[in-house]
Amino acid sequence: MTRLMRLLRLFRPAWGWLALASLVALLALLANIALMGLSGWFIAAMGLAGASGAGLDYFTPAALIRAAAMLRSLGRYGERLLGHEATFRLLARLRVWLFTRLLPQSAQALGRLHSGDIASRLRRDIDRLETAHLRVLAPLLTALVGGGLMAAWLGRLSAALAWSEAALLALAGLAAPLLLAGITLPMSRRQITLASRLHETAVDGLQGLPDLLTSGDLDGFRARFAAHNQALETEQARLGRLNGLTQAILLAAAQAALILMLVLAAPLVRAHALPAADAVMAALAALAAFEAAAPLPAALQALGALWEAAGRVFALADGGGTGAEAPEDGHAEDGDQTVPAAAALAVRALGFAYQGAPPLLRDLSFTLPAGGTLALTGPVGAGKSTLALLLTGLLTPSSGEIRVNGRPAAALAPETLRRHFAVAPQHADLFSGTLRQILHLGAPEADDHSLRRVLEQVGLAETVAAFPQGLDTWIGNGGLTLSGGQARRLAVARALLRPAPILILDEPGEGLDYDGERALLNAVLDGLNGRSLILITHRAAGLERMDTLLEINA
Repeated sequence: MTRLMRLLRLFRPAWGWLALASLVALLALLANIALMGLSGWFIAAMGLAGASGAGLDYFTPAALIRAAAMLRSLGRYGERLLGHEATFRLLARLRVWLFTRLLPQSAQALGRLHSGDIASRLRRDIDRLETAHLRVLAPLLTALVGGGLMAAWLGRLSAALAWSEAALLALAGLAAPLLLAGITLPMSRRQITLASRLHETAVDGLQGLPDLLTSGDLDGFRARFAAHNQALETEQARLGRLNGLTQAILLAAAQAALILMLVLAAPLVRAHALPAADAVMAALAALAAFEAAAPLPAALQALGALWEAAGRVFALADGGGTGAEAPEDGHAEDGDQTVPAAAALAVRALGFAYQGAPPLLRDLSFTLPAGGTLALTGPVGAGKSTLALLLTGLLTPSSGEIRVNGRPAAALAPETLRRHFAVAPQHADLFSGTLRQILHLGAPEADDHSLRRVLEQVGLAETVAAFPQGLDTWIGNGGLTLSGGQARRLAVARALLRPAPILILDEPGEGLDYDGERALLNAVLDGLNGRSLILITHRAAGLERMDTLLEINA
């Protein structure tokens, strides 16, 4: 029930659109029933009038039939238009909502989940929640209201007709799918798990393709991928067969309704209690009413997948499934979210340990005045990169305190804290895109002059100028078209563009020779313009220009 209430709260901003889409869907259904019923009545009435020689006003029913046909077409178009508008509004809300819930979470918590699993929850599971209205809510509401109205109308002709139609609709649309729900719901959940596992395997294969080629294990990877894919296809096929069975039951029930209406109406026609044309109208309208029940088996089957997707999304939003609650709105309490042009940093008795591992940092203390420079040195694994995650709020200290301009970092909203820092991480995260798009991640509003200036600063200007497409050159996934040194320079350029008072460079000389690293660091130091710099390195280049050296030992 808690999961359902959270879903309804998330859908609240789109409730108006969802209600309007459901209403239009109901009108389209009723128009289709009226079209079938009136058409049957008109043909039967015309035949009876011709046989008996009686007169018949055919203008009115013809106009009603045309009106019903137009209303059905407009209703179906409006249903899709409004339903997709509601879905897109949910899309704009759900993805942003989940991403803002992820922002304040620590890298330690999210690191317990596979990146492919996180991507699957962000995309596929959210997709299932977005289409909950189209696939589940709207069909259920339309069927219940439409079926009830149909039974009520038949009740005005005959109680037997009404009860027969209601029973067959309930049998085919609800009872049969619910009887199979014990099988389909677990299968739908397994399908989501298998799809996520397949996605994880694909991500592992793409990211580790060079290693697979080097080790000669590509065939083994293909076999693992094929096994996961086969398991998913098998589960989908089983669901498809069960869906086919429910559709067959639905079709049989619809034909049974048509025959049963005629059988039950025959005595009423003979007794002159029901006009013959009305009996034909009732039979065809009863048949058309099963359009309301047609989506119900798939909707009830989708409930299991929807429920599982909601659980996975909420688990990710609440701390990566680790039990660590994120704030409901994704932000800590913070009255002032402005970021100053300069910032001082103070670290007092800082300690940190990864879960299940011995302490990595113990009683670490230092100060970095506004505009100052600090070099963190030490062996690999001493915790230098971890300190950068702690400073930016991506990890939570086990002990001690971090202060920014005298304020505890924990008192700042996560996004406000991160706006104080521009980071070029040790492993450059370069998405698939153009050079311009990559640089705009640091400063979306930067013009081409600013981009070329920062490329000049990091020593990439001549390289980019030699590319036929210049700033619009596609660099590939992870910057595959760039050398290691070029990727490092590009990551530094992106950090330099970000308007943050504290710059953190984690091993900026990786992939560069000594002279190239020294030239890069000198250019960065010369262009700080009042910004503070934290340099994380295990090399000696540029250290003579740093204000403070701090060695961190494992």
